[in-house]
Amino acid sequence: MAHTPRLILASASPARLITLRNAGLEPEVIVSGVDEDNVDEATPAETALKLAQLKAVAVAAHEPRSLVIGCDSLLEFEGRTLGKPVDADDAIRRWKMMRGRSGVLHTGHCLIDNHREVWVSRTASTKVRFAQVRDEEIAAYVATGEPLRVAGAFTIDGLGSAFISGISGDPHNVVGISVPLLRLMFEEIGYNWTDFWAR
Repeated sequence: MAHTPRLILASASPARLITLRNAGLEPEVIVSGVDEDNVDEATPAETALKLAQLKAVAVAAHEPRSLVIGCDSLLEFEGRTLGKPVDADDAIRRWKMMRGRSGVLHTGHCLIDNHREVWVSRTASTKVRFAQVRDEEIAAYVATGEPLRVAGAFTIDGLGSAFISGISGDPHNVVGISVPLLRLMFEEIGYNWTDFWAR
């Protein structure tokens, strides 16, 4: 492809940006400012997808001739929807509830090409198995502040990685953006993924 549009990540997540950079892309970052608290769809997967769409649309509306990626992640755990914890006590309660059990991390993805006025959105879901961690490990982890900044109160690309016993599905998705899915979405609207590799 002779010309590729500006690539924009509509997310403040450092982990998403690092994941895309590791995959060869170098997007601009423009945070959407969408209020996530007022969105509550029928299922966690649908809520994550709706938030991804809202974020992408909010940024694309002000950035002509660009390709905008919006994402949002939520953990589905035993019928509950878990975003970022409210505070440290909330994170500790969650970990005591989740340890030794499994949840499903849903990440909604929305890709908007606002030059050609086409867009596509998809959700990726990955099962996460939490290790049987001790109370003192939970307290030490929460004290670092890391789980307070992420959906589900855990990471697999940081300090929390030692407390995840396994996953079923795409590991990138648990970080917050499914690179294999995004490549297919690029193709779906007519772009070659490799054309966006930073030269």
